[in-house]
Amino acid sequence: MNIKLKLQYDGTAYHGWQIQKNDITVQETVKKAIEKITGENVVLTGCGRTDTGVHAENYVCNFHTNSTVPVERFPYALNTHLPEDIVCFSAEAVSEDFHANSSAVKKRYVYKILNREFPDAVLCRYAWHYKYPLDIEKMRTAAKAFIGEHDFIGFASSGFSVKTTVREIYSLDVSREGDIITIDVTGNGFLYNMVRIIAGTLVFAGGGKINPSDMADIIASKDRNRAGITAPPQGLCLKEVYY
Repeated sequence: MNIKLKLQYDGTAYHGWQIQKNDITVQETVKKAIEKITGENVVLTGCGRTDTGVHAENYVCNFHTNSTVPVERFPYALNTHLPEDIVCFSAEAVSEDFHANSSAVKKRYVYKILNREFPDAVLCRYAWHYKYPLDIEKMRTAAKAFIGEHDFIGFASSGFSVKTTVREIYSLDVSREGDIITIDVTGNGFLYNMVRIIAGTLVFAGGGKINPSDMADIIASKDRNRAGITAPPQGLCLKEVYY
């Protein structure tokens, strides 16, 4: 049986999703919990990597099992073996060929920025504190250039291996409520650190370091040096994966 799980996690204490030799990761933690329940050595497939400190509200993963535990009981059983910063809230049997990553057709991420003079002791794990003034309209103008299909090699960190660096952005919205700026982006896929680099680039546009009218040319140049910085991880959250 192929089981699809939905998870929510605070990534602060973890070195991302992907299992690593010497660091605690979300994948390893969830895999161990599943194995305690099933008594099997399972292969746990995630919908993608998240970096150290990045959060997720609807992370999807799947695994195959011969366990007799009823599918609907898996969230309850798993949560007894998971730390409080990882919660399983859904489990369902899916077709044998379902793959959490390759079956996904689009993903939605949200990046939050606390834009004011002083930081916030509560939000420090969930938003990037950026104290300098940001022009929200300039950020919105710059965001429009990202919509559509582009080669986003200039918005990726090194260290990735993919067949193509072409991705399509379906929507990229920038909004502000009080001191919180929210960048909401949906696309058919994202390169390594791509959303964080987009966020950093929009901040540069809002802060006057990049001219919003140059954004299309910057994307077309495929030059990482012309884009903005890689925004810190704690502001990023995976909101939804669509199949």
